[in-house]
Amino acid sequence: MSDLPADPTVPGYYLRADYYELLADLRRDAPIHEFAPGMRTVARYDDIRKISRDPARFCSSMGALVNDPMRTWERPTKAPSILHMDPPDHVGFRKLVNREFTPRAIADLEPRIRELARAALDRTPDTGVFDFVDLVAAPFPLMVIAELLGIPDGDRPDFRRWSDATIEATDKPPEETAAATGELFRYLIEHIAAKTADPGDDVVSILVAAEVDGRSLDRDELLIFLLALLVAGNETTRTLISGGALTLFEHPDQRAELVADPTLIPAAVEECLRWVTPIQAFARTVTADTVVGGVEVKALDYLVMLYASGNRDEAAFGPTANVFDIRRDTNPPHLAFGFGEHLCLGAALARMEARILFEEMLARHPGYVVDGEPQWVASSLVRGMHSMPVAWAP
Repeated sequence: MSDLPADPTVPGYYLRADYYELLADLRRDAPIHEFAPGMRTVARYDDIRKISRDPARFCSSMGALVNDPMRTWERPTKAPSILHMDPPDHVGFRKLVNREFTPRAIADLEPRIRELARAALDRTPDTGVFDFVDLVAAPFPLMVIAELLGIPDGDRPDFRRWSDATIEATDKPPEETAAATGELFRYLIEHIAAKTADPGDDVVSILVAAEVDGRSLDRDELLIFLLALLVAGNETTRTLISGGALTLFEHPDQRAELVADPTLIPAAVEECLRWVTPIQAFARTVTADTVVGGVEVKALDYLVMLYASGNRDEAAFGPTANVFDIRRDTNPPHLAFGFGEHLCLGAALARMEARILFEEMLARHPGYVVDGEPQWVASSLVRGMHSMPVAWAP
């Protein structure tokens, strides 16, 4: 096993040059690895699935992020986010918008999402190098989620800055992100008030009129719910699109197959999700002494589930687990959207957005070039890019 430190709480851990070798070492030699007192990584696919489907033994309400601010507070009386909820609370809150994000409901949005994908591509230059993240991968999913939340056009330019600050808030001192996150909170509070006074057919209007256990959501509950929808609906898809575009460039033969046969694109999106794994890790707290992967863990141990490791686990995906293959069988399913009750609410939407974007992009620009080194985000949550230089033609 590598003697280099393996601490996922350090932003940039996912950017190590030997990252995937380290994950392979962990799967083989230390699948349940104590990297700090009371903190362990979980590296194998089956162990991650078992933890994810057992909230009684492994709870979310004491922290779900690698560097979760909840772990520095006294335990709150009410979970601040759906991300931190356990049954039965989680079920009621998830039902509020579940039907808005089912594959059938999302299918009705396809024509509009395609319009937004085309609009994002239309804004890119025909010649020369441009930042693919800035012009395509970041604004496109933001436009989609903003429409779902009923956010008017004029308010959208700030949302990338606000969303980035929210993602960075767990890894940076509060003063570095407080201004931007404060702006976002104030905006969402005003948006909630506007939709309460004049509801429409958007998700926010549904939430302000909804009830859980016979009561309406209070302002803080609405605020945190919308924050989760906005950030999750943006960051995962942005990283999938930018990481997928880079991966297809690095595998030109498979990209050529997609150009020749676009019906392969949905399967390619699934393989991009497995390969890129936009959200690298979530965590659970052990509620009572138990055993995971043959290793004894103690109550209050914090288990960091390394999704990227699970997604390259040879025991699940066979001897080609470390090979990108758009024709890979999708059974077993990847872990990119999590697993169990906290399976990503927007999974169907993210899949559709990526499929449509790649359909439109490869039809227009089948020979695009990544013309330089991407700049990566140092994060304990995502393995994503700040920027990626792309040219549509060599």
